[in-house]
Amino acid sequence: MPVPEADDARLTEISAKKLNVLVTGGAGFVGSHLCEFLIGRGYYVFCLDTFQTGRASNLSTIGHNGRLTVVQHDIKAGIPDDLPVFSEIYNLACPASPVHYQADPVSTAMTNSQGTWNVLCRAERDNARVFHASTSEIYGDPEVHPQSEEYWGNVNPVGPRSCYDEGKRFAESLCTDFGRTRGLAVRMARIFNTYGPRMQEDDGRVVSNFIIQALLGRPLTIYGDGSQTRSFCYVDDLIRGIDLLMHSDVAGPVNIGNPAELAVGELAQLVLEITGSKSTVLHMPLPVDDPRRRKPDITRAGETLGWRPLTELREGLTRTIAYFDSELSKQARPSSGTPGPRLRAASA
Repeated sequence: MPVPEADDARLTEISAKKLNVLVTGGAGFVGSHLCEFLIGRGYYVFCLDTFQTGRASNLSTIGHNGRLTVVQHDIKAGIPDDLPVFSEIYNLACPASPVHYQADPVSTAMTNSQGTWNVLCRAERDNARVFHASTSEIYGDPEVHPQSEEYWGNVNPVGPRSCYDEGKRFAESLCTDFGRTRGLAVRMARIFNTYGPRMQEDDGRVVSNFIIQALLGRPLTIYGDGSQTRSFCYVDDLIRGIDLLMHSDVAGPVNIGNPAELAVGELAQLVLEITGSKSTVLHMPLPVDDPRRRKPDITRAGETLGWRPLTELREGLTRTIAYFDSELSKQARPSSGTPGPRLRAASA
């Protein structure tokens, strides 16, 4: 990932102080891109991940120059005491696709509650700034469109998605009250649909589903009639937004996503066009509590951070398709044996 130019004084400060940062969930799709970005900025990055959904391969190709340490660990058990003092903590630990977060809903809920509490307590101990990855799912199946940060949402508290939706809502409350009552700098992004290289083939997300199905010549599975909408943000744009938010003075939640709304059926046709696939389309029943419309109001991000997405959907999809095409071609080949970052045991 290209790293945007940073202020020379800031880069000198990072290098001179050998600043350590913690990324929970750092082996995941978004987490690995964030680790790569931070290493490019000169930080020493400690990645904590259970590898429930994260993958070592997401980190193995990152040029880290000894600046990346990976610890297999679950934040529900606390942050290991033997890790160094951190200047910044980025909390991305939680499965983010329905197929994964519903596989163990109790664990998902506890990661968002106990895990977030453990992150905040460690940040208070280290006097570290915290970034918390929230989600557009806190809006549920929205009755307000587009969704601004002032909208409280329409969430089923006992539905199959509630472990994630309500878990993230509780985490926002916990982060807000902890920061307000204890003077901790906490930044929160409500992340909308994000896509790009390093997505998992089996994560059940619409972009990865369509691309894999198209490349393999299988029918593209559309749930419902395809009229439901989503807004797709390329991962590089998201990471840039996270960086701007983390180093801002914006205390409340901020929507980070692409406001270009697209029907799922239209996305399927665009993937077929780019890939040149002859796959057909197969309609399936709509999942319970699946949102009908999703579009971020990014006014706050624009006014307070000067942020907006820069990557057009066709360009981002082309890059993502190339990634998956390469990954599928590798599956029949032996591993290259490329050395990855050092992996250490965790000590709670």
